[in-house]
Amino acid sequence: MTLPARTKAYIVVIGLMALAAMAFYLRDFGFLSAQRTLAFALFLVLGLLSEIYAVWIPAYGSEVSSSMAIYMASLFILGPSSTVAMVFVTTLASEVLMRWDKFRANPHRVTYVLVFNIGQLVVSVAVAGILFFPSGNAAFPLASGADYLWAMLAFVCYATVNLALVTGVVSMTERQRFLYRFLSYARDFSVQYLVLGVLALLLAVLYLQSVWHMLLAIVPLFLVHLSFRSYQRLRTEARKTFETISRLLDERDHYTAVHSGDVAELAVQIAEKIGLSETEVEQVEIAARVHDIGKVAVPDSILLKPGPLNDEEWEVMRKHPEVSAELIEGLEIYKKVAGAVRHEHERWDGSGYPDGLVGEQIPLISRVIAAADIYNALVTDRPYRPAFSREETLQMIEEMRGKDLDPAVADALLEVLRKANIESAGPIAA
Repeated sequence: MTLPARTKAYIVVIGLMALAAMAFYLRDFGFLSAQRTLAFALFLVLGLLSEIYAVWIPAYGSEVSSSMAIYMASLFILGPSSTVAMVFVTTLASEVLMRWDKFRANPHRVTYVLVFNIGQLVVSVAVAGILFFPSGNAAFPLASGADYLWAMLAFVCYATVNLALVTGVVSMTERQRFLYRFLSYARDFSVQYLVLGVLALLLAVLYLQSVWHMLLAIVPLFLVHLSFRSYQRLRTEARKTFETISRLLDERDHYTAVHSGDVAELAVQIAEKIGLSETEVEQVEIAARVHDIGKVAVPDSILLKPGPLNDEEWEVMRKHPEVSAELIEGLEIYKKVAGAVRHEHERWDGSGYPDGLVGEQIPLISRVIAAADIYNALVTDRPYRPAFSREETLQMIEEMRGKDLDPAVADALLEVLRKANIESAGPIAA
């Protein structure tokens, strides 16, 4: 993917800021004592390993690692000048080691990646280093409670700037809202950040004993790294599981597999039209894509029947929302939308299933997905009837307003359909 011009400009600015920070801080960089030189070397090694083995989180378009604790510990022990130099050397070395082959294949794009990845860390450390000015740009002694408060403030400063810079480049490149992405990332990794802050202080305290005592902190640093890997593994395994189930559904019933994707695209547009927050819109899409996954438990004789279902067959079919919810509720990525999936077939007047909820008893996300689901079913050919025309579908949706569908949601659906000027057949295009 080609980087947008605004993203390139943003990266150039970050690179220039990093150069300015280095020019400012490296004026004070000088020869270190033997113990401080040893600490500098240890931080170089730990920083390099943490960057090389950083965990990529696709949902956020960025990497996470334990390097934050290492860089902040260096800031506490060695001060800003030495830490800025260490961060530059560490990140440059890790980026070259990891991306050399890619750089040779596409030097133009990879150069922007290198500049940003190095620059944003240098800038983050440099901004946090401003808090060290009252101490003469030296290390914190950590001799009193006030020292610890200043140290934690420096950590919060570093984490905030670092997260803001990374969120900025992702938001510009993928056209996402900055604040939503920033708050989502901060919320999901707040515990890990807190632990990294404590580990940075622990490294600084252990240094007061000796450089070698800092090696005791390697174990908790490794455990934090494992927590990042576990988070990503959970999301990856959940995604792969449902991709497999979707593939099985596609092999059994192509309509159901395609239908869920089409419903998700339309449901997102309805959710945006009624003014749901970006978090809720995201939940609508997640829930819509798996709302029919419980049909894996429906026998082929019912799921693929080329005609209307009898009462007994409908009893079996009506269980699929409960099965869908049961399948997903134990997984972190889906647990917030399990209730919405369960109630997607409820109706505004209480005539739906499985629980016969009425009106606003039905989760709003369920009402949005229900509207998109009904529309898609009407405009799609089924074994027992052809698709309805656009005019017929619009008329039927209007008649369902206040009966099957939430009036406000139905109005939003009709507005989306009319604005898109949909032809007689086929799902709405995103």
